Amino acid sequence: MLTRHDFVEMWTKTGSFVGVQTKLRRDSREQSFGDGDGDGDGDGDGGLIEACGARPCAAMASGGSSLAFRLNLVVVVLSVAVWGSLYLNKHIRDLELAASNAGTCPLSDHATFAHISRPSDKYISLILPAYNEEARLRITLDEMLSYLQKRAESDNLFTYEIIVVDDGSTDKTVEIAYEYVKAYGIDTIRVLKQVVNQGKGAAVRKGMLCSRGEVLLMLDSDGATRFADLRKLELQMLQSMATFHRIAEAGSVYDGDSIPVAVWGSRAHLEKQALATRKWYRNILMKGFHLCVRLVAGGGVRDTQCGFKLFTRAAARKLFPNMRLQRWTFDVELLYLCKKLRIPVQEVAVTWSEIPGSKVKLLGIAHMLVELLLIRIGYGLRFWKIVTRS
Repeated sequence: MLTRHDFVEMWTKTGSFVGVQTKLRRDSREQSFGDGDGDGDGDGDGGLIEACGARPCAAMASGGSSLAFRLNLVVVVLSVAVWGSLYLNKHIRDLELAASNAGTCPLSDHATFAHISRPSDKYISLILPAYNEEARLRITLDEMLSYLQKRAESDNLFTYEIIVVDDGSTDKTVEIAYEYVKAYGIDTIRVLKQVVNQGKGAAVRKGMLCSRGEVLLMLDSDGATRFADLRKLELQMLQSMATFHRIAEAGSVYDGDSIPVAVWGSRAHLEKQALATRKWYRNILMKGFHLCVRLVAGGGVRDTQCGFKLFTRAAARKLFPNMRLQRWTFDVELLYLCKKLRIPVQEVAVTWSEIPGSKVKLLGIAHMLVELLLIRIGYGLRFWKIVTRS
């Protein structure tokens, strides 16, 4: 409140009552707008300037930093998207190039006219991909040869060959395979070598394209599937021919060179037991993988990953020249191609046991999901053409 002493002092300085009023109004404005804290220093640290000036500036600074963060995030997302699309495009084209060069068999195979495009001269070819299998290869080959020799002794028409495809092993896998070549002859056992590790799919494809059999069996070198279950797959193949082509009855002679049929071993009947013994996160990953398989290739086959599959030569002629994937998910690609090429696929339950030393790790499951995406992009956008002629 203005005291009498203050009024007299202001009158003395201004010389009039009007001057006192002007001085009061000016001081009031300064106190309201420039010195809201009432300390008379004019710094305005508690007044209206702080409320209407400093705070909007802080808000503008905060909004600017938020906008910059959003712009940086957009740039990062676009960069990752561009990089990912370029990487996928390059990977798809590399697989296409590799597939176009994979049909060439070694000179030793040409000398015996072994190629999928030629007529068969054996009843069955057994394709055995192997990568660092020195600890398990002998056991698997001994089981196979014991069964095959017994069938050949009882059936003169049962002729066979075993093709071991080494996928760039760094141990003694090749040396062990050549021991069996020397013992049984090159007409019975052959060894094909990949210079570097390319994947199980690439090894299977190589063996199939360089085979001589009327029917072709791919199997894992770990011996997880009982080899004698081959007979179950053969009987189902006969029934499939009778059902889908109406030219044969179960137990009769059939022509695998001209009738495309596929029969796959299945472990689906063991699913409950597997779920109970596997770790929870592996169950989640496998369930997610099976869902992705159905989205990519459709249903109809419950177990795409069992490594015990039988094809007629006619089916192999159509499938494997078209196959691009080189690693674990090539089975899903084969199922996709079977549906596109109208090749019937049947499942047969097989006896299977867990073998220590599995090469499928958690990172491998992630890679399988990427390969499923490649199937959709490669065929969906027609980077990969499906050749329908044999």
